[in-house]
Amino acid sequence: MSGQLVLVATPIGNLGDLAPRAAEALRGADLILCEDTRRTRHLLSAIDVPGAGRLMAFHEHNEYDKTPGVLERLARGDRVVLVCDAGTPGISDPGGRLVAEAVAVGIEVTTVPGPSALLAALVISGLATDRFVMEGFLPRKGADRRARVGALVDELRTVVLFESPRRVGATVAELAEHLGGTRRVVVARELTKLHEEVWRGSLAEAVERYEGAEVRGEVVIVLEGAAEVEAIPPSDTEVLAALADARRAGLSTRDAASTVAASLGISRRGVYDLAIGSGTSKG
Repeated sequence: MSGQLVLVATPIGNLGDLAPRAAEALRGADLILCEDTRRTRHLLSAIDVPGAGRLMAFHEHNEYDKTPGVLERLARGDRVVLVCDAGTPGISDPGGRLVAEAVAVGIEVTTVPGPSALLAALVISGLATDRFVMEGFLPRKGADRRARVGALVDELRTVVLFESPRRVGATVAELAEHLGGTRRVVVARELTKLHEEVWRGSLAEAVERYEGAEVRGEVVIVLEGAAEVEAIPPSDTEVLAALADARRAGLSTRDAASTVAASLGISRRGVYDLAIGSGTSKG
């Protein structure tokens, strides 16, 4: 019988946020995969759960090499718990490859949900939460970074970013340069911890606030989506000109109306009525 892979969310700052079920899962695990064994050992010690002989470092630099061995243990029936340093594993953290391969070979994958810096920052941001996109950490530099930032110009959904405290100033300045200074932004720092700080303002104000500032702790940036621009319908003159071009190309009035309506994104019936009423259908 195969084992079970359990993704367990751990506190993002306040130890009181650890769910009882999370502690139970950690206590009953045959193997605990973690980014930093020292941090996880400290967590286990705080809740009086033994970790000796059960912790395995599992991070972005060794996930590829460690995954086959973990799958073997799961196949033997072990219960494996995956945690990250803070929050829900698999969100800009190692684990995605392991989960995909476990699912592919039919191993049960489940979760003990809980703290998430992504959701915590989003719900207190004051920005739209009905539609959002998680961008994680932007590429450090180069064409990949320019492409990702460029894609945010027309992104209508609220955007959530993770950022290093050392790069907050540079990132908000780059966002302001490409997206304009009026877009609203929230910078959340040290969520659930003693020195939690949530700053809200425009990108232009963020540039002024964080230029040269020393920022400490974990940072989540929540960015307002682009304003939806209402399309301006074409004028009758534009529609008639398109109809005339379609008729000169040899299309019937009916086919010309269908073609013009599709190309301009307007009602076929309206275009056809305009063609009939203007005499474009003749000849």
